Amino acid sequence: MLGNFCYSNPTKLYFGKDSLENLSNELSNYGKNIMLVYGSGSIKKSGLYDKVTEILKKCGKNIFEDPNVMPNPTVEKLYEGCKIAKENNIDLILAVGGGSVCDYAKAVSVSTYCTEDPWDKYYLRMEDVDNKIIPVGCILTMVGTGSEMNGGSVITNHSSKLKIGHVFGDNVFPKFSILNPELTFTIPKYQMVSGFFDIMSHILEQYFSDSDDCTSDYIMEGLLKSLIHSSKIAVVNPEDYEARSNIMWIATWALNTLVAKGKSTDWMVHMIGQAIGAYTDATHGMTLSAISIPYYRYIMPYGLKKFKRYAINVWNVSPNGKTDEEIANEGLLCMENYMKELGLVMNIKDLNVTPEMLSGIADATFIMTGGYKTLTHEEIIHILEESMR
Repeated sequence: MLGNFCYSNPTKLYFGKDSLENLSNELSNYGKNIMLVYGSGSIKKSGLYDKVTEILKKCGKNIFEDPNVMPNPTVEKLYEGCKIAKENNIDLILAVGGGSVCDYAKAVSVSTYCTEDPWDKYYLRMEDVDNKIIPVGCILTMVGTGSEMNGGSVITNHSSKLKIGHVFGDNVFPKFSILNPELTFTIPKYQMVSGFFDIMSHILEQYFSDSDDCTSDYIMEGLLKSLIHSSKIAVVNPEDYEARSNIMWIATWALNTLVAKGKSTDWMVHMIGQAIGAYTDATHGMTLSAISIPYYRYIMPYGLKKFKRYAINVWNVSPNGKTDEEIANEGLLCMENYMKELGLVMNIKDLNVTPEMLSGIADATFIMTGGYKTLTHEEIIHILEESMR
């Protein structure tokens, strides 16, 4: 294990089919004014909206709604949410939805009482929160981001073509999250498998860094094997509770800061993917899937030892009679075939990326230094071009 670190996670999780029953007890810890944040209205079709509002009313809460949170929440939507929260003296923001809704709720929680432009302060200058924070609770309906148990919040600014994530501290983590795997059953396949790959990408971003014998790597290999197994089942039968419950739990542990301990972490796939999303508004997980294989093939020579381990320990590649490079390449081929089996996007052209966008996407990509290779602008363009072949 490398470095010195502190691990703390203040989020309380309620997991399982009956987890919503715990909402009433949690609500007793907060004032009367609740801001109910959700997306395009799928929670109304599923009946979840009625269940949640009934609980809120029985608990004597005043409900202030903030609907229509988009898959890639915009800075304009953030300003709108801050206005609702401030005008109504909100005591708790209750996010009901997937990762974007949870991300957005956290952005509103830190921005409502910010005395500066929150986009400038939190997303451009990456400063810490020094103002009042509105607590957040989450009821999850789609898995992938891990936003239910971390401080991450991604916001898109279309005018400047930037999509930026700020990872806030423990004080911004959701106070509680309710995880019922059955609430994820109705997600369309495209969104479902996109979430599956977001989970995988989160793990790989942390796994492909450093070369020491790290306990975190062993944990991540187990999470990856479980994800691969369960996702293959879920694609065939989306209502397989065992598979979907495993995936929901993996998603949370993939990005609640635990497996990052002792790791420098990479995050370049996410940086390139977010830049693509800023230009195309494409589904987040699909921007990651489209860029991952070209990226990992490019950096593999710089982290060959770990890519060999990945092939053997995660994809069960036999090392007999093969060079390290052959083993590593076979592992990436197994990963590519698995991704195609799930129905993931493998080419950025399918996300409406055009050759004319590539230089701008590279410009909008934040360069990270924790992985096996620090990329140049030209190398990012090369990886993008490889994804268009």
